[in-house]
Amino acid sequence: MKQLDPILVSVIANRFDAICREIGETMYRTSRSPIFSEARDFVTAVYDRKGRMIAQKPYIAVLAGAVPYAMRKIIEYFGDDLHPGDVILNNDPYLGGNNHQPDFTVAKPVFRDGVLSFWTIAKGHHADTGGGTGCCGYNPNATSIWEEGLRIPPVKIYEKGEYKKSIWDLILANVRMQFLVEGDLRCQVGAATVGERKLVELVGKYGIDTIEAAVDEILDGTERQMRQEISDIPDGVYESVRYYDHDGINRDKKVTIKLAIRIKGSDITFDYTGSDPQTMGGVSNTEANTFSSTCLALFNTVDPDIRKNDGALRPIKLIAPPGSVVNCSEPAPCTSCTICGTATIVEAVWLALSKAVPHLTQAGWARWSSPATMGFNPRTGRMFGDIHFLCKGGAGGTLGYDGWDHLGVISCSGGLRAPDPELHELVDPYYLTSYEFLQDSAGPGKWRGGMGVKYFFRVEADNILSDNFGDGLLPDTAPFGLAGGKGAKPNKLVVRRTDGTVEDPEVHKFVTLNTGDVYEVWETGGGGYGDPFERPIEKVQDDVLDELISIDSAKNDYGVVIDPKTLTVNAKETEKLRKAHQKQ
Repeated sequence: MKQLDPILVSVIANRFDAICREIGETMYRTSRSPIFSEARDFVTAVYDRKGRMIAQKPYIAVLAGAVPYAMRKIIEYFGDDLHPGDVILNNDPYLGGNNHQPDFTVAKPVFRDGVLSFWTIAKGHHADTGGGTGCCGYNPNATSIWEEGLRIPPVKIYEKGEYKKSIWDLILANVRMQFLVEGDLRCQVGAATVGERKLVELVGKYGIDTIEAAVDEILDGTERQMRQEISDIPDGVYESVRYYDHDGINRDKKVTIKLAIRIKGSDITFDYTGSDPQTMGGVSNTEANTFSSTCLALFNTVDPDIRKNDGALRPIKLIAPPGSVVNCSEPAPCTSCTICGTATIVEAVWLALSKAVPHLTQAGWARWSSPATMGFNPRTGRMFGDIHFLCKGGAGGTLGYDGWDHLGVISCSGGLRAPDPELHELVDPYYLTSYEFLQDSAGPGKWRGGMGVKYFFRVEADNILSDNFGDGLLPDTAPFGLAGGKGAKPNKLVVRRTDGTVEDPEVHKFVTLNTGDVYEVWETGGGGYGDPFERPIEKVQDDVLDELISIDSAKNDYGVVIDPKTLTVNAKETEKLRKAHQKQ
């Protein structure tokens, strides 16, 4: 076949991207759970008949890099037993290649003239996956995967267009919030079907031979771009170590991840040898989640315009020892891996890369530290389940830029939407008493970290089950600074009971909330980049005027003396402080 017009290849590549967005918009607009409809905790993708990822829309970034693992399992499982009208569901981390159980992967094979041509993917986090609690899939007491939720290896929920009632009944019989699970699962099926229609139209317009030739060029071109980016990193071995707070069961022991990055030409190897063994609690990473988290960190360091497809993955090699915290073996629980595990892995990658390309890396982001809650909502007369996505922390600073405020956990890489506060109060039995930037939460730097938040809510129902499933409550797990920048403070959690007592809900622990209790989340900001005494004085003053940093922080962290009455800069004292700092 003659070489394709590069403009046509670009048009087809953009159409694949658009189809992924259309699948996502369908999910967003037809779902029931606020995890889908408000936070967009999902990812969409298109694969070719060979199982290669052509395009994706990673609304939640950490879900995207694990889809190739799930797709391989699905294709291996069914082989040639695929037909028009089939829809396949899979959530199993071990038998299905998923990150963790709450993420339901829905895959639909796309046929043209009876021949398998593509796959459409709609994957998202469900509000209830059964197991010991049904609390958005999180069970901090679990010591095996069976306690975390219903395991679904690849199974057809539609076969040749026929609704498989027995399979649906089996799934719904094992969850508490059936109306949410059924609604969101149907929305995924519908979204994958929308993608199918668009792909059939695309093939009808250009022909399958042209489309497949274009796919080859898209993937090969992306690989060349990715290899060039890797080649720009100096050859060498770069090492780092990062920690989790604990695994929820052995609460007095931090969990360690060790990493050595090896760069040789246009190839990059991520070697996690030396990381801790898999844990009793549910924070261990599946290989799929480790690979996805590693790719997330790398993609946030190189050219952001590189497409995230199969070609981008080809230069990347992963070494993750089986039975370790970065490649756990059955039956290890692993539901919290996409939060605790991903944050720790990304930090390890960034710290290692900062030794080679500090101008491209970021300071640490705030780790997720927030509850997932479920119970009966008397206002709606129904069970509810939700993750409190309003308490997003700050992103880390980088060369030339402050960190983004209230951007969210790195697992989502900025893609997580903060729900509308009023809608949050309508669907959940809570009343927000505080939702604002947390003063002095950002790590000081020439480019400071992004701001964290104070998120307080009052409970308006009884017997609400809460699990704070994040970490970052320790100095060793707080956001780090880079290039002379300072780190941010750890997160803090408080539950104030109606009788006046104060309780620390900690992490990976169930707490029962009742009417009148107030849950306080003090979510930290991101780490700073560069010497904070080099931050322009006017920017420090602006942050004080905006009440983002205090007068004390301006003086002690930035060397800027501000009069507390007039809020003007004392130029003489400021110059004195900054000169003394230069001599140190």
